[in-house]
Amino acid sequence: MMMPLAYYVGLSAIMFVLGIIGVLVRRNALVVFMSLELMFNAANLLFVAFSAYFQLLTGQIFVFFVMTVAAAEVAVGLALMVEIFRTKHSIDLDQMSEMKG
Repeated sequence: MMMPLAYYVGLSAIMFVLGIIGVLVRRNALVVFMSLELMFNAANLLFVAFSAYFQLLTGQIFVFFVMTVAAAEVAVGLALMVEIFRTKHSIDLDQMSEMKG
């Protein structure tokens, strides 16, 4: 027995809204980065839910590619954060907006 599609949509909407709140409210770059990943995972949940509901494989294939790009983004983003922390001794977004060389 399959759960109704509305449950997945509701959970995905809650996850996406929490991600948006994290991006808009927090000033720590790492928390903002995690909030963006939460938003990506909310979209992935919807892709998989609709793919299972309509019994198509395309949504799950698309999620695979999104997760691949997200993994590359995490690697590059964390490397940038480590380098910024080494130079500024902080990863506060307000200080990063004042990057002048």
